[in-house]
Amino acid sequence: MATTSNDSTKPAPAKKTMDELIAELHTRRTETKAGGGEARHEKQHAQGKMTARERVEGLVDKESFEEFGLFARHRQTKFGMLTKAAPSDGVVTGAASIDGRLIHLASQDFSVLGGSAGEVHSLKVADAMHRSLKTGSPFVFINDSGGARVQEGIDSLSGYGQVFHSNVLLSGAVPQISLICGPCAGGAAYSPALTDFIIQTRKAQMFITGPQVIKQVTGEDITAEELGGADSHMAHSGVVHFVAEDDEDALHICRRLLSFLPSNNLEGAPYVPGDENVDPNPELNKIVPVDPKVGYDVRQVIAGIVDRGDFLEVQAGHAPNMVIGFARILGNTIGIIANQPAVLAGAINNQAANKAARFIRFCNAFNLPMVTMVDVPGYLPGVEQEYNGIIRNGAKLLFAYSAATVPMIQLILRKSYGGAHVAMCSRDIAADCVFAWPTAEIAVMGAEGAVEIVFRKEMQEAEDKVSRRAELIQEYRDAFASPYVAAGRRLVDDIIEPADTRKHLARALEYLKNKRDQRPPKKHGLIPL
Repeated sequence: MATTSNDSTKPAPAKKTMDELIAELHTRRTETKAGGGEARHEKQHAQGKMTARERVEGLVDKESFEEFGLFARHRQTKFGMLTKAAPSDGVVTGAASIDGRLIHLASQDFSVLGGSAGEVHSLKVADAMHRSLKTGSPFVFINDSGGARVQEGIDSLSGYGQVFHSNVLLSGAVPQISLICGPCAGGAAYSPALTDFIIQTRKAQMFITGPQVIKQVTGEDITAEELGGADSHMAHSGVVHFVAEDDEDALHICRRLLSFLPSNNLEGAPYVPGDENVDPNPELNKIVPVDPKVGYDVRQVIAGIVDRGDFLEVQAGHAPNMVIGFARILGNTIGIIANQPAVLAGAINNQAANKAARFIRFCNAFNLPMVTMVDVPGYLPGVEQEYNGIIRNGAKLLFAYSAATVPMIQLILRKSYGGAHVAMCSRDIAADCVFAWPTAEIAVMGAEGAVEIVFRKEMQEAEDKVSRRAELIQEYRDAFASPYVAAGRRLVDDIIEPADTRKHLARALEYLKNKRDQRPPKKHGLIPL
């Protein structure tokens, strides 16, 4: 009688030893971290770009990066994706430190399926964002992606939606910074737009619809650089806050920006000791011309007041008639908003109002005191300004200051006329403390314009119209425009020598640091849109 084999009698395969398992782990880790491979990495380098992991290493403190989701894989089986390798699903996520402070980050890997965002890719990004929110740490997203992963269809769109929703959850709770280091097109552009600051390199482009689609639909012919390059976004759209020469410069700007910011909305910004000097700076007495028609660079005033002259200007190439940025006084971060007399005489236009309002909202969300430096002749007149919504956009500036609860100081350098005087953090809407230099002119309008209205008949009847006009201008200036008139009505707390400005600001910031919120209880107001 024949016998049948019994499989159960065969010896079981030997289990791998711990050493073999560890060796396999190291092999898998090495292969996965290689991303799309050496050839594709070299292509990145040939284009003047870093790889995803090189960017992470260049941004964070040495050996501080802890990766999450290294072995994550997509689960799409159609359209050739079943056998398609996508190490880490094309995005590196994790936690690390910058200058010893915790951050969370995501860095898209263009060498893996063009950095395209599929379901798992986006879920990894969203997970990193939620860890950021959970730990109260800033979130940095390094973008370099061809867009949504078409092979995954609606799942890729769902992933985008979860990232966008997470952006909004983090907004106002932890700082969010986007670095655009490669293509960022279509829906992918909306995540950076929802973050607090965007740093774009000159190698990158960002747009909703590319040049080819625009040409097909509208007939307009434009290059990718003209449409979505860093300089275009800085000068025209105002989407970008910093322009970087290359990836390395973008990482440097990101680190510097984070050094001014708190980790979350419940903490203060990091204190940086070292500049306790409040001695008079005589150079400040020489910067602002007495003649209100002569321009100057307000950044010289800022440099003469803040610690070591260190000022990080935000959106320097957009609406340059308004200067915004971060600095420190006695080691503590402040936000600075200033009219720029060297551009449009410092007048406020649509772009300047929007630029300042958004910055004010950021400073208020993250407990950063604000110093507003005023030299403004008014809102910029013109049909284009009116049609583009100067009423609506100017109201945003008023709303942002009025809704803010952080310490706010107004420093009137020279002109402060009309509605623009009120909008630039005046005592009546926002300021906790108001200082004025002796050059300050605070009035409904400039003396020259006011005389044409108030004394029109008298000037027409004067024999020597030129000399009489000069007399009336000086009379109006003495009666209404002098800072002593505003100080007499308690709209200015003190008139100070420019050289002593740093000392006065330091004292005011010190006694205002425990300012309390006195807003009425409500869900929220409605900012003009």
